[in-house]
Amino acid sequence: MNELVIRKGKREDMHDVHRLIRELAIYEKAENEHTNSVEELIEDGFGDSKLYDVIVAELDGKIVGFALFYTSYSTWKGRSLYLEDFIVTEKHRGKGIGKLLFDKVYTIAKERNVARFEWQVLNWNTPAIEFYQKYKVKFSDEWLNCKIEFK
Repeated sequence: MNELVIRKGKREDMHDVHRLIRELAIYEKAENEHTNSVEELIEDGFGDSKLYDVIVAELDGKIVGFALFYTSYSTWKGRSLYLEDFIVTEKHRGKGIGKLLFDKVYTIAKERNVARFEWQVLNWNTPAIEFYQKYKVKFSDEWLNCKIEFK
């Protein structure tokens, strides 16, 4: 690796973030479920009613990964940080970039003094599960994911 920078995402990064979201959707066998646009990413992350934060991994001036997260709230625990998506493009996996991104989000969670840091992982995504196991993550086998989709 040459010059790797982990930094706060900017409005102009959202085209690259969108490209990586598409890559993640394909990897997760859900390409047709990805309907969010670059414009929505920009509005929701940088508009008047900001909904999320994003950090990017930039290698030699090119974005090769990102982590998108937001504050959620637990009636039992209080403030939480939810990691919505986290990806390093396939070509650059296995080089420690994902660890740097994840560690940065972990640090942000600690700095924000949240009660918990949480996310989801598909049960068949063995590489991701093995990555998270290094952090002594508590995997839940009790809770089912529920959703209603409008889009």
